[in-house]
This record gives sequence, structure tokens and C-alpha cells, in this order.
Amino acid sequence: MIKFMKYKWLYFLISGMVLVPGIFSLFIWGLRPSIDFTGGTLIEIKNETLQQRSGQEFKNVLEKNGFSVGSVQSSGTNNFLIRLKPITMEENKRLLSTVEKEFGKTEEIRFETVGPVLGAEFLQKTLIAALVAMLGILSYVAYAFKNLKYGVSAILALFHDLLVVAGIFSLLGHFKGIEIDALFVTAILTTMSFSVHDTIVVFDRIREKQKQNPTVNLEETVNLAISET
Repeated sequence: MIKFMKYKWLYFLISGMVLVPGIFSLFIWGLRPSIDFTGGTLIEIKNETLQQRSGQEFKNVLEKNGFSVGSVQSSGTNNFLIRLKPITMEENKRLLSTVEKEFGKTEEIRFETVGPVLGAEFLQKTLIAALVAMLGILSYVAYAFKNLKYGVSAILALFHDLLVVAGIFSLLGHFKGIEIDALFVTAILTTMSFSVHDTIVVFDRIREKQKQNPTVNLEETVNLAISET
């Protein structure tokens, strides 16, 4: 059995070293949204050479030439959709010139301004659903373990994990220019589910050990439960 609880001060210290800068960054700088949240320009082009080249290579070429590209995806035979931050007609001409220079003859199919993929209403509904889920988790865990403290602890662990992810991306956004997009929302929801799942697995083992050895103190029970988990 590993004496995990003996070093709980170390876990709090490591957690604090990650959380404090992240929370500070979230309050001061926030998260850096991509065009999935802000909207931008959509360009569809036709180029026969691009079919043999990777989308990432194409994206890298555009970014080296000063264009902030959100995504590049195929939209049919030799057709490609480029989503990027708003650009002017002059910048669009420069972009097409860059593509022709690097990848050969290019034909523009369309050039238009588009709204955000993730609108305010969608994000609001996602937030409401997340809060309802948290209340459900709190109620379920408190009922299943016959103790409200378990439910509160599960929610605190959930908030901890979400703040770690959001805080790190806030710092990366400020110092490295990394933006959050639709996948970030997916990552947050995935983190929520795994966080609660892992917490409940450990709690269930603690409850099982308490039933088997009711006279053993909580710290020893937790050490045994986590070791076995």
C-alpha cells in the first residue's frame, strides 16, 4: 500500500502552481477565440496540385505569408474551402497570388464573409446544459454515497480539472497565440465526463473499504483505496 495521503501537501502545491497562473490569466487575458467563435472570411478555390499535398502544408504556407488560417478542408474534386480571419479584397488577391506561386494554377470559386460557427446562443445552451449536468452529478453522488460531502468533492474536482485545461489554454493563447475553436468545447465536455468518472471510481472503492474495515481511520482507508485503484 502506498501512503498517498502522507504527501497531500505536495499535491496541493503542484495543483496550486498550475491553477493560480491559469486563473490569473483567465481573469486578465481570457481565452483567445478562433474564427469558429468570431466569424471571418470563407474562400473556395480550385487547384489540381493541392490534391496531392496535405492540408497542413497548405495552411503552413499561408500562415508564413501572414494569413491567420482557421481551417482548410476539401469540398470536392480539386476544390478546397479556406476559413480565415476577415481579409480585404487586396489581401484576397495576395492570397491567391501566394497559392498560385506555391501550388500552381488556382481558380477562385467564391469569396465571402461568414458568421461564427459557434454562436452565442449555442454557447449559452452548452453552459446551461453543463450546469444542469453538475447539479445532477451532485445529487446523484450525494444520494449514491449517502453523504453530501462526496457530491461536493466530485464537483470541486470537476471545477479543478476544467480550470487546469482552461487556464493552460489562456496562458498559451497569450504567450503563444494559440486559439480555441470548436474542438476546445469538445475537449472541455470530455474533461467533465472523465473527471467525474475517475472521481466516482475512487469514491466507490473508498466506500467499499469503509464497509469492509469500519474501524480503520479515513486516511488509511483512502491510501488503500487509491493504491488498489
